Amino acid sequence: MHLHGRRAQSLTFRNSKDVVISGLTSFNSELYHIVIDYCERVWVHGVRITAPESSPNTDGIHVQGSNHVNITSVGIRTGDDCISIGPGTTNLWIEQVACGPGHGISIGSLEKGFEEKGVENVTVKTTVFTGTQNGLRIKTWGRPSEGFVKGVVFEHASMQNVQNPIIINQNYCPGHKGCPNKNSGVKISEVTYSDIHGSSASQVAVNFDCSATNPCTGIGLQDIKLTYGRSTAESSCKHVDGTASGFVMPPSCL
Repeated sequence: MHLHGRRAQSLTFRNSKDVVISGLTSFNSELYHIVIDYCERVWVHGVRITAPESSPNTDGIHVQGSNHVNITSVGIRTGDDCISIGPGTTNLWIEQVACGPGHGISIGSLEKGFEEKGVENVTVKTTVFTGTQNGLRIKTWGRPSEGFVKGVVFEHASMQNVQNPIIINQNYCPGHKGCPNKNSGVKISEVTYSDIHGSSASQVAVNFDCSATNPCTGIGLQDIKLTYGRSTAESSCKHVDGTASGFVMPPSCL
């Protein structure tokens, strides 16, 4: 999050418990539409979020430092992440999300600071991505950290003309300041992708670019069918260990 001047986040819940956000429409937020920050037991249901594709930092829903958050039946059209998941998020359930335009559903970016809490026990199921920059993404800065991502399930996702349907990027370094040539300290483990299908807008439909010093482990691919126009989609793997089962296309590089 880069705060530009005094632009406002539309709706923020901080240090709250037992919050219900239902039937809300958020239109053209200056920054993040809905922020859930250090909360417990939050339900977001039946929400509609809209902002221009060209609008920067207009994330639909941002969750960080929170426990037991449920996000269901939401439609998000925006200029940044449809849903972004920050450090210290645990027990997050996301289901029935339509995303596009936007930058997809992202865990991260993580590792803005060294002493950062991990992300654990995240489920993302029954999602549709249309013309987005990313589908299911995990991104961390390329620099030291004590953070981690563990226990993530991505299942039943439909991709329609998505630039990066499945992507882990552990070399995020905007502006190339403070992180060139450094390895990410965030340890990513136990992440499964199941029943992910549709079309990629780039040839590399599955891209695992993990940390050289903290490789991704326990990555699982099952029943993946991603196409790229009339040619074959590809997978790319760097510093990643895992298994593939069932029908997996593009062919797994794990």
